[in-house]
Amino acid sequence: MPELPEVETVKRGLEPVLRGRRIERVELRRVGLRFAFPKGFATRLAGLRVAGLSRRAKYILVELDGGQSLLVHLGMTGRFTVLTPKGVDNLGAFYFETAAGQGADGPHDHVVFHLADGIRLVYSDPRRFGMMDLLVTAEASDHKLLSGLGVEPLGNELSAEYLAAKFKGKSAPMKAALLDQRIIAGLGNIYVCEVLFRARISPKRKAGSVKRKKLEELVGHIRDILNDAILAGGSTLQDFQSTNGEQGSYQQRFQVYDREGEPCVTCGKPIKRMAQSGRSSFYCGACQR
Repeated sequence: MPELPEVETVKRGLEPVLRGRRIERVELRRVGLRFAFPKGFATRLAGLRVAGLSRRAKYILVELDGGQSLLVHLGMTGRFTVLTPKGVDNLGAFYFETAAGQGADGPHDHVVFHLADGIRLVYSDPRRFGMMDLLVTAEASDHKLLSGLGVEPLGNELSAEYLAAKFKGKSAPMKAALLDQRIIAGLGNIYVCEVLFRARISPKRKAGSVKRKKLEELVGHIRDILNDAILAGGSTLQDFQSTNGEQGSYQQRFQVYDREGEPCVTCGKPIKRMAQSGRSSFYCGACQR
């Protein structure tokens, strides 16, 4: 499933395409994705202009005229593709020109946003675990999918003091604590493995046992790794692609994730893997305590 860097990459790719443009019509090929589309979804979007885009955790928010916002989650295999007619070349680094014969008629192309200038934004999702909803922009923080989320890992609210308060007395392992979206919103399995290795903290260690100084290091590593991953366009393990069809490259810099049995980059001992809460944790048993 795309994590924060991948979602941020998609959001940045959509921004030059959508900002300031009007949605002329929306073509729905299904009644829904993971959930049914809101009643009158296509009609309510038609004619609205996009004011801006933002990200909250792993959700993309598209702010529209009239005080509404489109809420999007990519699920496991959802992605957007920008199709442009020849001659439309003002989309910045994410310009994607339609090749001859290329369209939006694949079996997994479920939603087509027809924009001004003949641009089409196609949402494809083979497994249909993504979702879209409409909400009142001013009430976004109260939406059922957003209201319980913790702080943004790249925001100023994340600090050693904050984590110390949240982890106090917790016997849950650090891996589980960092994946708890009620504490930090947007961190996923891949980057938590990398962060814990960089901080030299075992994924099995009790969250409440980590001292303030180590938490300060941890916060720094969270920011560094996420920012580096965003600059690399995220990580592509199976399906992820950005809006211009490119894959992320941060997986080439993994130090522990998906490297079971390979030598640790620090001590040379084999990277281990174990299951935690149904997910694989990759770590170095010698370096991480």
